[in-house]
Amino acid sequence: MSNLSAQMDLSDQLATELPFLRRYARSLTGKQATGDRYAVATLEAILQDRSMFEGDLSVRVALYKCFHAIWISTGTPVDEDAGDSQARAHRLLSALAPNTREALLLSTIEEFSIHDIAAIMNVDRDEVRHLIATARKDMESSIAGRILIIEDEPIIAADLTTIVEDLGHQVSSVARTRREAVEMGRRDLPDLILADIQLADNSSGIDAVNDLMQDMPDTPVIFITAFPERLLTGDRPEPAFLIAKPYKEEQVLSAVSQAMFFASTETLKA
Repeated sequence: MSNLSAQMDLSDQLATELPFLRRYARSLTGKQATGDRYAVATLEAILQDRSMFEGDLSVRVALYKCFHAIWISTGTPVDEDAGDSQARAHRLLSALAPNTREALLLSTIEEFSIHDIAAIMNVDRDEVRHLIATARKDMESSIAGRILIIEDEPIIAADLTTIVEDLGHQVSSVARTRREAVEMGRRDLPDLILADIQLADNSSGIDAVNDLMQDMPDTPVIFITAFPERLLTGDRPEPAFLIAKPYKEEQVLSAVSQAMFFASTETLKA
């Protein structure tokens, strides 16, 4: 294969993986704009030096490895000057052991193997296991709050309720339609919103969230969708937290724990 063909092939593979890198970066920072800046910085670094892609690592692993190198050398979890909620998140996140959130997200949301995470983070596999276990212990027991679930399937709604309540959170309401979600959200003022995209009566979870964001713009939202890449383009306002359908319990646990660090309402218990 010629150098030009190899470069084009790599570019195509990177384009395929980029939406998911955005998801990971946004989950780490709690914000679309900040996460996307790290993703762009990663691509710029790759343009300057593609050597990481010349070894035995898959393109996906090498991409995240490049991101991780930038993240640990230049990044902070959130923008310290981005307002009260982000400042609060920074204080909470800075108290966590280094690399624990990263390992947990790579394992649960991005679904990398222990072997791949070790390569991405440049640590051994036992250290990866320790980081993940530490993250679960530190994050899942540190903050409790109220969650609005927007989901029209009763079985899924019940499953999500059980998962978040087992984490110590309270489900303030379960809404099946856009109208119910807006009414319940404005009434209950939840700390976090967990929303499906497609709702009963063909209404949209995205529209419901957009309505609620007019009154509670700093409330973190986790979207559940069968097509996460459609909400990870970087071309418009998009969510920071996404779970792909069909979801796994540990993905919900991880996303909720991560997102709660960026909540700011007074009902939170830390």
